[in-house]
Amino acid sequence: MSIRTDLAIEKEKNPVKCEKTGDISTYILEKEGKKYYTIDFERIDKITSFCDLETAFFKALDEILPKKREKILVVGLGNTEITSDAVGPKVAKNILATRHIAGEFAKKIGLSSLKSVAVIVPNVLGKTGIEVSELLESAVKTVNPDFVIAVDALCSKSTNRLFSSVQLCNNGISPGSGVKNSRKELSQKTLGVPVIAVGVPTVVDAATIAYELTGKEPETDFSMIVTPKDADLLIEKVSEFLARTLNVFLQPETERDVILSLV
Repeated sequence: MSIRTDLAIEKEKNPVKCEKTGDISTYILEKEGKKYYTIDFERIDKITSFCDLETAFFKALDEILPKKREKILVVGLGNTEITSDAVGPKVAKNILATRHIAGEFAKKIGLSSLKSVAVIVPNVLGKTGIEVSELLESAVKTVNPDFVIAVDALCSKSTNRLFSSVQLCNNGISPGSGVKNSRKELSQKTLGVPVIAVGVPTVVDAATIAYELTGKEPETDFSMIVTPKDADLLIEKVSEFLARTLNVFLQPETERDVILSLV
């Protein structure tokens, strides 16, 4: 059996380009027009200063996002009732939605420079009876964004990467793939606009832990997903960081303090 992972860097056998920002490592993998950035850092609850991490995240976003950034749709994928799957919805909850702030109203309140950001949390098929892809197809037609940013939880094959990495890619995402419940992919092919996936490893397969302890892949499939016992705290911290950083990055013409005060 193979150890499951959603991280491109953990599947790649060849050397990958690495850039350093202080103590932060960014691994860059490009294949056939597909770009993957994996940012490794100290576990999120151990970080005292986020300056280097924010700088590395900004740089990766700037390089992987399309150059036209006037209208953006942010999607929080996942299920708030499952702690390890709540990253997407919790990030989306704290994203500053600005699509409704425009025209004369925006000028009157001194925010005419705001980019148009819309936010949606499509939830999961088992709770809505509607595929995420179906909801997003409708949202994209309505919002007509330059691109979509989809935030989700991922599965790693290393316990050391849990809440210690962020992966960005321009290849879209298949919701639920980390827990063997893969749905229709969200990509430029299916939605008609570029889809940038931002993911955080929050779980590992039980087989991963067995492998780390014994050095051998187990012969049977445990069908068990594992997350740290303090996952609720870690989810809050990593979601707060991602939301704060995305809010600032997506509004480059508005002062940071103003953006953060509006959230």
